[in-house]
Amino acid sequence: MSYIPMTEYDTASAEVRREYDDQIAKHGRITNMKRTLLHDVPAFKAYMEWYTLYDELAPEIGDRAMSLFSYAISNSNDCLICSTFFRKILIDSGDDPDQPQLSDVERLLMDFGHAICRDPHHIPEETYARLKSLFSDATIVRLIAFAGIMYATNLFNTVAKVDLDEILYAYKKKED
Repeated sequence: MSYIPMTEYDTASAEVRREYDDQIAKHGRITNMKRTLLHDVPAFKAYMEWYTLYDELAPEIGDRAMSLFSYAISNSNDCLICSTFFRKILIDSGDDPDQPQLSDVERLLMDFGHAICRDPHHIPEETYARLKSLFSDATIVRLIAFAGIMYATNLFNTVAKVDLDEILYAYKKKED
């Protein structure tokens, strides 16, 4: 059960309603996490910068690679909501998130995502070398910043005990 209740559109301020409406216009719905974050609009907007970085990175590395990177981070953090969200994206696109067929870039990003969560103080030098061989410094900065927001999103959902969105129930790992 969620530690913090979700905001309700009917009782929300005009500013919060605008954010609800914007999310529904962009995504067709508003998630439980976003409804919870909307208790504080600046906090909500900070987390929504995930989309800004995603939109910068996806044209360069691909949507699938971004989903796999996000899944690796969320799965390594044991974030039920985010890992299930990315499982849904991968499954709906025909992938097996438990045994994906990976390109070299996708493998690198999944390894990097896992390493960030396992021990950010000891990411293997080989991982850094592989990143440097494929990406500009600006892209690496965006990847690290994106990972930070993804990690923070995992943290928020876990600490706030945000309820899993009903739309994700069918995508949970069997052991979850």
